[in-house]
Amino acid sequence: MPAISLPLTAQRFIEIARGNPVNAALLERLPALGLKQCHLTAGCLFQALWNLQSGRAADWGVSDYDIFYFDDSDLSWEAEDAEIRRVDALCADLGVKIEVRNQARVHLWYPERFGRPYEPLRSAREGIDRYLVACTCVGIEVASGHLYSPDPLDDLAAGILRVNPRFPDPGQFLRKAESYRLRWPWLRLAQGDAATR
Repeated sequence: MPAISLPLTAQRFIEIARGNPVNAALLERLPALGLKQCHLTAGCLFQALWNLQSGRAADWGVSDYDIFYFDDSDLSWEAEDAEIRRVDALCADLGVKIEVRNQARVHLWYPERFGRPYEPLRSAREGIDRYLVACTCVGIEVASGHLYSPDPLDDLAAGILRVNPRFPDPGQFLRKAESYRLRWPWLRLAQGDAATR
């Protein structure tokens, strides 16, 4: 695994993430839509880093591109679907799967899909804060281009996977961590989390 100099800075992480041309295009186009609290987030960002460290193309293995926004003025599916269609129209030529989610609505469908309660979110960033694997809680705010991460980036650069203490779910965490380790075998579970096996 090629080393990334630590500490990994926000600027360097953004440069690496933008090495995926789809990420770069989304960050350039999305501000035009004016989605509230809009962030490009999740695997399309951190997988670019892990791919660089594995000698792969920045977009290798990216199944979809996650876009979070937060608009609590209309919690209907129809309102969210209208925003999904706007993003699809803007980005259809990119030829990738894009997942757009209004974080103000997550509590309406999460319990049925995942079988556990989900407190309503107060912002898009709070949605990022609840990813299962702590080091993957990253997003780039499209309006400013700034990185949001509630934690330092050292674990992400080192490939250390920990249960997220802000949203602990050991069972789902292990499933997610093992799916990552199948693609990037050098990733490792943090010592305390290895005991959850």
